[in-house]
Amino acid sequence: MATDGVYVYAIIRAGNPLPTDTNGVGSPAAPLRTVRQGRVAAVVSEAPPNLRARRRDLLAHQELLLRLSDQGPVLPMRFGMVAPDEELVRGQLAAREAEHLAVLELLDDGVEVNVKAFPAQNALGSLVAEDKHVRRLRDEARRRPGYEANVRLGEAVATALDSRAAEAGRRVLRELTPRARAVATGPEVQGCVLNVSFLVDRADSDGFLDAAEKFAEAHRDRVELRMAGPLPCYSFVSAEGTSVRTAGV
Repeated sequence: MATDGVYVYAIIRAGNPLPTDTNGVGSPAAPLRTVRQGRVAAVVSEAPPNLRARRRDLLAHQELLLRLSDQGPVLPMRFGMVAPDEELVRGQLAAREAEHLAVLELLDDGVEVNVKAFPAQNALGSLVAEDKHVRRLRDEARRRPGYEANVRLGEAVATALDSRAAEAGRRVLRELTPRARAVATGPEVQGCVLNVSFLVDRADSDGFLDAAEKFAEAHRDRVELRMAGPLPCYSFVSAEGTSVRTAGV
């Protein structure tokens, strides 16, 4: 019978158990199974028809990866990875078995924590007190109000806030990096001066987040830190194979 392909969630060590009472994407939710090849296995299900990034499916995908990570290291696939059939999955596992095992070793008992840094909100008072240039432009705008004076002041404030946040971002990166196994720079995000993910020991994830939150509190007049985690280790896994397609989002 024709199908819509095989949905691939993750690669794990062969023999690791699947979590109980957990299903895959789709409505109704697809039963899970493994495709084993040598010392590794792919966690898969039948791909649902017309796969899209619906909230329930995104949550099911994420929840499964987190549950799998309780059983051992997980090489996570991003949402929407679909192969035409199991034979292709098995062939890719065989071709890259040694590479997969090396990545699983790196990720063993690790989680990802993402840290984004944004310019602090409501920090104008501390900025004016600290920055002579901004203070001078503010005083000029008060003495001679007008469009151009306001533009100059606004541009100077925005630049200074970004600069202060970027400097704080470099400091938090220096402070947190020694606590991580690896660090990966994320894509640019509008308004964000730092987007970095850390590979952290699972046992230290709470302590890592506490350290980041303490830094954020101590530097709240310069930077706003947004932390997310523990997460599946997406940022420390390269894209898998050109024969796998990604669902539309």
